[in-house]
Amino acid sequence: MASQPSQQFAYRAQKRLGLVGGSPNYEPAENFEGPDVPARTYQYSSDGRLFAYAIPTAVRIYQAESATLLQELAIPNVLELSFSPRGTYLSTWERPAKLEDGAQHKNLRVFSVSTGEELIAFSQKSLDGWDLQYTISESHAVRLVAQEIQVFRPAEWSKGIIDKLKVEGAASITLSPGLNPSVAVFVPEKKGAPASVKIYNLLTLAGSPLSQKNFFKSDRSTIKWNTIGTHVLILTSTEVDQANKSYYGETGGLYLLSASGTFDCRVTLDKEGPVHDFAWSPNSKEFAVTYGYMPAKTTLLDQRAKVLHDFGTAFCNFISFNPQGRLMALAGFGNLAGKVDIYDRRTLNKVTTIDASNTSHCEWSPDGRFLLTATLSPRLRVDNGIKIWHCTGPLVHVQPVEELYQASWRPTLVDAAPPFPAQIPPAPAPSPSVNALQAVAKPVAARPAGAYRPPGARGLEASSVYMRAEDTPSPSGTPNGRYSRSPAPGRVHRRHVPGAPTSPSPVRNGDADKRGRKRKGGKDGKDGNAKREGEEGARPSIEVPVNGSGAATPANGSVPSTPAIDASGLDPIAKKVRNLNKKLKAIDELKEKQKKGERLEATQLKKIETEAEIRKELSGLDISS
Repeated sequence: MASQPSQQFAYRAQKRLGLVGGSPNYEPAENFEGPDVPARTYQYSSDGRLFAYAIPTAVRIYQAESATLLQELAIPNVLELSFSPRGTYLSTWERPAKLEDGAQHKNLRVFSVSTGEELIAFSQKSLDGWDLQYTISESHAVRLVAQEIQVFRPAEWSKGIIDKLKVEGAASITLSPGLNPSVAVFVPEKKGAPASVKIYNLLTLAGSPLSQKNFFKSDRSTIKWNTIGTHVLILTSTEVDQANKSYYGETGGLYLLSASGTFDCRVTLDKEGPVHDFAWSPNSKEFAVTYGYMPAKTTLLDQRAKVLHDFGTAFCNFISFNPQGRLMALAGFGNLAGKVDIYDRRTLNKVTTIDASNTSHCEWSPDGRFLLTATLSPRLRVDNGIKIWHCTGPLVHVQPVEELYQASWRPTLVDAAPPFPAQIPPAPAPSPSVNALQAVAKPVAARPAGAYRPPGARGLEASSVYMRAEDTPSPSGTPNGRYSRSPAPGRVHRRHVPGAPTSPSPVRNGDADKRGRKRKGGKDGKDGNAKREGEEGARPSIEVPVNGSGAATPANGSVPSTPAIDASGLDPIAKKVRNLNKKLKAIDELKEKQKKGERLEATQLKKIETEAEIRKELSGLDISS
């Protein structure tokens, strides 16, 4: 949810479904007039019946279908909104402030949607977990205050707290959905005591916990209940990774608990690395986990943590089931490329792959046939907008927005949404925006692939090794250029490095003895060679005859006519000249900086002082020789 004002109101940038289960209608909602000032945030009720947005001076509540204004609450500086499950109450959160009279600022307020009356207010400094949590029937509401769980009855807000429970060290609570609500309480690790999650029945809160699990390496947790509130998944983590493998902290483990206390276990993950995401299927009987160092592995498990299917490894960190549980999206967002793989849960086969790069938000449509991806600000301030994809892969709509802070589908109750068809439906015709996008998209011409040439060899004639035909014998005698492991008797095979000289390298007098002394550590290279030849399995030394000029003489007695060159294709003199010219160029650049008044370091000043010496050495070289 965006917390900063946008230049264009988010509701106008979004599209709604004309009919649930039909093709989307991409026209703006009729009879709706957006605000004349930037909006800060918006929110739908869970049934899609109500819509509210906040501007700097007020909060406005609409009937979503007809875009009729129901209430305008004169509350300034509201940053967050939230409806109760049935849309009876609206909660607002403002940034805490110091009041002139010194009284405590009650920045969390609860209003009646039908009358606009303020029913109750609290002081809530932290934005994390700011809102009250309601049961699905709105019979109870709970909040955590200073390690104390407070319970309210919304129908009787005036009575205040009706029940409470103090849990030592409690950091967060999560209320389950379903008709028999439970509260999961997380207590982080402290002073050597293990962290824990305790599950209490909301109606008998003062009693002992129904289920409890202890674990180490945990000062944070992510808790997700299944849809009917019978099982809960708990991901523990730490803010600091002691092994320094991750900047984002360390994942402790993933645990599965039943609300009744009859089952609990640690979910076994067979790939080392963090848990990137996990999600329950809408059927409440299975869940999926993406885990491990990239490429991550994704696994589907049942409510007893038994593996149902392994999707293999891919660069993904996001999991989402469509509302009917038929399709499953595995994607890689954030610092990953934005590939979205869609799988059919019935056949466990991949349906398609979508390229949704730079995605900040991804969400299934209520009918489960379309996927909305959005690029939001301030995470990315360019290419903001939304894209709507059909579940079979085609892009069906594009809506660019200069600055987009929030995007979502209008919700629909699960019972009101149509069931997903037995056969995946075909994609509808794309909107004109897609055709316009494809018309302006410039195709990128593919560059012809060629052999890699090192920088020193570019612009020079290629070695004959690169131009050898497939049937031409290679230097090792094999037709395909590979080297034989068992050469023919009496024939010496030498490995040829592409770019290296084909003639024997020159050896100066005394070099062989020096190398022998370095390897052996002795003063006399000949004695060292004799000792190695006497050892079992030692290779005999090979004497290379040297002519009077110090150049190596080949076996046939002929003297090579061309000077030796290095791997870059230059003779030693030319290479020396090139290096000296590089140094002079660097000195000229430093002198230019000095003229402009830039301050140079001591090492740079010393480099300038060597200019005369370098020019003298350069003039003494005879390039033609």
